Amino acid sequence: MKKFIASLLIIACIVVVSIIALSDHTTSTQFVRIHIKSHSNSMLDSDIKYVIKDKVVEYLTPIILSSQDKADFNKKLEQNISNIVGITNYTLAQNNFDYISTACINSQYIPLRDYGGVTLNAGFYDALDITLGDGLGDNWWCVIYPPLCNSSGDSGIYKSRIVEFINNFFGGNN
Repeated sequence: MKKFIASLLIIACIVVVSIIALSDHTTSTQFVRIHIKSHSNSMLDSDIKYVIKDKVVEYLTPIILSSQDKADFNKKLEQNISNIVGITNYTLAQNNFDYISTACINSQYIPLRDYGGVTLNAGFYDALDITLGDGLGDNWWCVIYPPLCNSSGDSGIYKSRIVEFINNFFGGNN
């Protein structure tokens, strides 16, 4: 009888862990993250990482807002990857950096993160991965779809459109 109860407990634990893992995967499939790795941890390399982030988020904002769903956004993101690399390389050159960037779309493991009250579980996420130079410095990441990060030069119009998008995505009120 003890073996039977122990077996049931083990099976119950396996079922619960499977349900949690599946729900985490389902949640992670709703989002597209952005991941930017700086060339090094020098102050200049860290600073340009944030300038690049602002330029890329600014470029992607109309694409995000015109996307019908994640699949549509991913398609548009793939179509614009060379433009994103062009923006990052232009920004690096304009700021006198002697290295270039690379970008790709892949699946990455990202730890638990909170974005202003929206907590995303650790797991694998589709990500726009941008590497500046050697990519040996600290990284920065956020969620670009739905948009949970913004650029530092946002206008009120930008913010209100993003809030509207997030409310619609999560089923909230405008």
